[in-house]
Amino acid sequence: MLIPTIIMGVIAVALLVLAYQKGGGEHILGLKAGGNILIQVLPLLIFAFIIAGTIQFLIPTEMIARWVGPESGIRGIFIGAAVGGFTPGGPMTSLPIAAGLLQSGAGIGTMVAFMTGWSIWAVTRLPLEIGLMGWKFTAIRLACTFFFPILAGLIANLFFSKVNVV
Repeated sequence: MLIPTIIMGVIAVALLVLAYQKGGGEHILGLKAGGNILIQVLPLLIFAFIIAGTIQFLIPTEMIARWVGPESGIRGIFIGAAVGGFTPGGPMTSLPIAAGLLQSGAGIGTMVAFMTGWSIWAVTRLPLEIGLMGWKFTAIRLACTFFFPILAGLIANLFFSKVNVV
């Protein structure tokens, strides 16, 4: 986490310097806008990290290994894809949950299926998508992408099951 933090810090400082040089107080407006976003997102982040942390200790590792661990096979991949598809929120919610499960013994294929299901299926986003894009478009998109989370999980298991990512 150190290197991404440093990179984001450098980018933030560079943008603040550019805004300051532009004049007109844009750097202050940028800081205020960033602070407002922080106030809105911070509660979600706190709860997502609490969930991620407690998953590791609340759910027995034997249960995680049995249902979504490396030995769970296709069943674990289906479970990961389904849970990912129904996980609400953005990356601030799903990534800490996936990280917590991964550290608790979930398999790489299952977590790839989880993240792919979350991003492609996004069941909680469907009402908005249907409202804006129409039900025909949404049905076509889902039909075309339905097997991707499962396929991604299988590929991850096939090529990366021996890689230790934690």
